[in-house]
Order: sequence, then C-alpha cells, then structure tokens
Amino acid sequence: MKTVKAVDLFDDVVTEQGLQQAREQGRKRRNTGLLASTVEFLPAQQALLIGFADQCAIALPIRNYPELAHLSIQELESLELGFGGSAVCLEARDLHVSIAGLISASAPLMEMAATMIAARNGSRSSSAKAQAARANGAKGGRPRKLVTG
Repeated sequence: MKTVKAVDLFDDVVTEQGLQQAREQGRKRRNTGLLASTVEFLPAQQALLIGFADQCAIALPIRNYPELAHLSIQELESLELGFGGSAVCLEARDLHVSIAGLISASAPLMEMAATMIAARNGSRSSSAKAQAARANGAKGGRPRKLVTG
C-alpha cells in the first residue's frame, strides 16, 4: 500500500479557481459511495471495525496492515475518520490511510467484491436483450440445435 505524507498548505492564497476545483473534487469524492460513518478499535479481535451509514460494518485485522500494526493500543483507540469518511486518521502521527485502500489490500475481500459485481452484472438485461427474448418467445422460444451425424 502506498503511503502519502500530508502537506500543510496553510499559507497558500485561496483563489476562486482553487475553491471551485476543491468543490469539484469534493463532489466527486462524495459520490464514491465508500464513506465510513464510524471507526472503532476492537481489542479482543485486534481489528478495526469500520461502520457505514446503512449500519453495515467491516472488521479489518490490524496485523494485515503495516501502517496500523506498529501503533500502540492507545493510538489505535484514538483513530478517527477524516476526509469526509474516506480515510482513517491519527493526527498525532500525521497518519491518513484510505479506507478503500485498506479494503483493496485484502485479497479475500476483493475476490468477494468481484464475485458480487459479476453476479449483479450477469443478472442485468439490456433493453435489446429483453426485446430479443420477447421476440424469441413469440416464435415459440429458442430454436433447437439440429444434430447431424
């Protein structure tokens, strides 16, 4: 996972163009859909529990993430959400870790996501497919294959 050092640009002048660009980036980020609403350290499981607005949550084992594995219990309990719910942050260490990055670093979670997306996309029917199915149904269904030999 790539670690990015945060830069504090407190003395930069805010221009109208910069403000508009920041608003546009915020709109794009808001529409990603992967925004957490809670983060909690579970000491018994040695995992972070990341909750979302629809009351679902995911537990990520600390040992799988080098960025988090070296933190003390007190630091793990001090983790907060940042960047509108898209990152787990610890200001004392200037640590900002993307939640999407944490999830994508887990091979089983990514395999499960790929399976679910494939199932969802496979069940979709375009209007052209639906129209062809109706036309075939009106003709008595799909024609049988002729066996020669």
